[in-house]
Amino acid sequence: MGLKAWTFLVVGLTFAIYIVIAIRARASSTSDFYVAGKGVPPVLNGMATAADWMSAASFISMAGLIAFQGYDASAYLMGWTGGYVLLAMMLAPYLRKYGKFTVPEFIGDRFYSQQARIVAVLCLITCSVTYVIGQMKGIGVAFSRFLEVPFALGLVIGMAIVFVYAVLGGMKGITYTQIAQYCVLIFAYTVPAIFIAVTLTGIPIPQLGLGGSMADGSGMFLLDKLDKICVDLGFAAYTAQKGSTMNIFLLTMSLMIGTAGLPHVIIRFFTVPRVKDARFSAGWALVFIAILYTTAPAVGAMARLNLMETIQTGAVGAPDGNLSYEDRPTWFKNWEKTGLLVFEDKNGDGKIQYYGNSGDMAAKAESYGWKGNEMVKVDRDIMVLANPEIAGLPNWVIALVAAGGIAAALSTAAGLLLAIASAISHDLLKGIFMKHIDEKQELLASRIAMAFAICVAGYLGLNPPGFAAEVVALAFGLAASSIFPALMLGIFDKRCNNIGAICGMLTGLGSTLVYIFVYKGWFFFKATAMLPDNPANWMLGISPGSFGAIGALLNFVVAIIVSRNTAEVPEDVQKLVEEIRIPEGSGTAVTH
Repeated sequence: MGLKAWTFLVVGLTFAIYIVIAIRARASSTSDFYVAGKGVPPVLNGMATAADWMSAASFISMAGLIAFQGYDASAYLMGWTGGYVLLAMMLAPYLRKYGKFTVPEFIGDRFYSQQARIVAVLCLITCSVTYVIGQMKGIGVAFSRFLEVPFALGLVIGMAIVFVYAVLGGMKGITYTQIAQYCVLIFAYTVPAIFIAVTLTGIPIPQLGLGGSMADGSGMFLLDKLDKICVDLGFAAYTAQKGSTMNIFLLTMSLMIGTAGLPHVIIRFFTVPRVKDARFSAGWALVFIAILYTTAPAVGAMARLNLMETIQTGAVGAPDGNLSYEDRPTWFKNWEKTGLLVFEDKNGDGKIQYYGNSGDMAAKAESYGWKGNEMVKVDRDIMVLANPEIAGLPNWVIALVAAGGIAAALSTAAGLLLAIASAISHDLLKGIFMKHIDEKQELLASRIAMAFAICVAGYLGLNPPGFAAEVVALAFGLAASSIFPALMLGIFDKRCNNIGAICGMLTGLGSTLVYIFVYKGWFFFKATAMLPDNPANWMLGISPGSFGAIGALLNFVVAIIVSRNTAEVPEDVQKLVEEIRIPEGSGTAVTH
């Protein structure tokens, strides 16, 4: 059976499962729609949280970044997993104990201010919309390749699928759909990784294969061989650190605290029956996430090795060994159709010259007519999806990867869209502007808001400001700088008042947005970036994706200073903080 037939079969079957689950678990009340009736067991909630978390950025884009950035991309692994430890210990149990539906609702009550709730909604929508753009990019990449349609049409198809099961099911339907999606995506990620690890190293465990020796009899370690190929072709060594240590540290911190501040992740801990289940859910989520995250470095390294060896077979030091464009493999032709892989024959010799410009290679390549790297576009987001094709794996494995990538993007997109919809319908309409509406009207408003959010996210996804993982990193920076400090101060600082919280959130969000705008523009206004986005122009070498940690620090400082110089927090709110923080039966809380 051909690849297209396998793809339609596997992807169609998984879609059928998702939609059946969504219909059977259709939300019938606001509690079902927002928090799945607070009846999801911790293990299942951990699995659903993992699927909600492992987005297109994790499945499709992270290994692509690792493939091309090497050592520097370790920040994504450390930040995105470390954030769950922070979330489990510092936020999840306390927010579940409070027991409301949304993060803005907690902020509005804790800081006794409707204005604080509105600002929290603004922060939530800003970071969630940015995040969902990355998912839409991933959906478009997957559909465009495996349905052999243009990127824009692939994106529209994905939007339609999200609309059906997310709008119908709410949190209840999304939760049980995400459990199925986790099973699909983790199977789809690990199976081809095992195949490729065995082919390259003879070791069936990818995590061990990454540090193993090549199976070609050379005796070289896989990473040593990859380093040598990169250097010989004029690129930096794969395992070398390329960026500044400070920027890597700040990016890790931004991703970590952004993880703990993402509304669509936090809301998952409102769905479990008891407070202690929230912490267990976070622990189980970390276990399920670790399966993919420990595999990603191997997938990235092996994908880079396969790509360079396929395109540049025999090319090192021997220009006549360059791959002829006419003889390019089928996978190359397939990805060219999507526009995500582009070759330009700069010297007109009909051969693919894939070289960097460092070391002796640039001069050597120029001596036989090289006029610059002829692979003018290799979109990082194609690497995981293309890797099985490059490695020559069976069609059913390639189709499985397509289903996994789509599952990862859809699961997170649904969670984000629910967070946006609940912020609009529950926090703004029901909570502030239209308090008289009944439950049925609130559900309708939620579904309309979600449909509108899907359209906006899809439109912006056509013009993303970077690769999926880069866009997601911006969203994490926005969450880190705006929501996380407000939650931490709300739980652990009784003296933080409403004015301080509002000033802090606006400072953190505003400073981060300005920094991103200066270097990247914003969404489809990329041409409005005031400075080119490269390390030479960044302030103190801090990338836009790393600035969230600085924004969070500014948020904390402003909130604390303003709170200490304005009115005291009412006594009943201080008691609320103690009730959230101190476990029942532990004795009288000590007043500080």
